[in-house]
Amino acid sequence: MPKADPFEQHRLIDLAETDRAINGAKHRRQTLPELAVLAAAAPRLMELRTARILADTDVSDLQRDSRKLDGEIDQVRARSERDNQRLAAGTMPMKDLTNLQHELESLARRQGVLEDQSLELMERAESAEQTQAAAVAAHEALQQEVAAAETRRDDAFADLDDEISRLEAVRAEQVSHFSADLLALYEKIRATGRIAAARLNGAQCQACRLSLDAVAIGRIRAAAVDDVVRCDECGAILIRS
Repeated sequence: MPKADPFEQHRLIDLAETDRAINGAKHRRQTLPELAVLAAAAPRLMELRTARILADTDVSDLQRDSRKLDGEIDQVRARSERDNQRLAAGTMPMKDLTNLQHELESLARRQGVLEDQSLELMERAESAEQTQAAAVAAHEALQQEVAAAETRRDDAFADLDDEISRLEAVRAEQVSHFSADLLALYEKIRATGRIAAARLNGAQCQACRLSLDAVAIGRIRAAAVDDVVRCDECGAILIRS
């Protein structure tokens, strides 16, 4: 059974408390609510960004089609205007005049079709612009939420990092006062992820909160004051009162 000065053993309680505080701060850093918020927002942000791009593209395509259609309508109107001017002049043979009248009728029908298409495009463009506005609003709203969550996360990280640095400085001072053998045993237990040292309160280990049996308690009570005793259940170094 390893041995250590009983006063040195008692100081393990302070070290264990510091380690508990460090672990708690690290756990809080890893489980900040903002991390879950940001993780959940990432795919949604991508979806909204894609929806915004598609909406922008739809509006752009409709605007392009509308400009093209307006150009065709302008061409038909210009041709109709020229033909009407020629018709009004009345200086062409009857056959040409008849052909010109037929062309004007055809141009009028064509203009009517194009204007109907233009009206349909305008209605589609209005709907697309409403969709675009909704997509932009949703995307920007989530961007603002993400930015706010990132700010809260970074602030919390800074506070926790400061706390961890302070606690690690305290720990460095504490471990400098332990013998190599006792510290090595403590660190070996701690490396398993368990509490490495705790008080023995009656028959109960304060690390695992389990009560030791009578045989174990008898052995501990019979041990010398400088014996380093451990919990049979969790392996923690037990600090006797």
